[in-house]
Amino acid sequence: MRALIQRASSAAVSVDGAPIGRIGNGLLILLGVKTGDTTAEADFLAEKCVGLRIFEDAAGKMNLSLADVGGEILVVSQFTLYGDARRGRRPSFTMAAPPTQSEPLYDYFVERLRAAGLRVATGRFGAVMAVSLVNDGPVTLLLEKDCCSDLGKELDHD
Repeated sequence: MRALIQRASSAAVSVDGAPIGRIGNGLLILLGVKTGDTTAEADFLAEKCVGLRIFEDAAGKMNLSLADVGGEILVVSQFTLYGDARRGRRPSFTMAAPPTQSEPLYDYFVERLRAAGLRVATGRFGAVMAVSLVNDGPVTLLLEKDCCSDLGKELDHD
């Protein structure tokens, strides 16, 4: 499971020209699910997103979390995060989980964020969406359980 996180001054998503989700200050999270992902990956990423200290404190240092700044979250499903464009000119999406697996995990991830007491807006799973964003910073991070877990192990050995 991958989460592309962008710190936002504002973000919105619409389907067929109709707005369906909007936030002010907070995070836009584009979420991709790969075949084999489970609730363990969703739990890890939800906890990581909630606790990320990527908002500036009074000294201008990224030291505050979403809860510290009273921020909101907009979560948009995006299977293209698992696009593989290493060969040819058209990306392959064979790593992306089918909707029957990815939609329940997307919903689970959103509920985990809400359970943390945050206001969460969403896109519409499987729809063609228009997403707008004012990226604050800009700050953009790509999180993935396997990637983050491996990095932690490497840092523990230094």
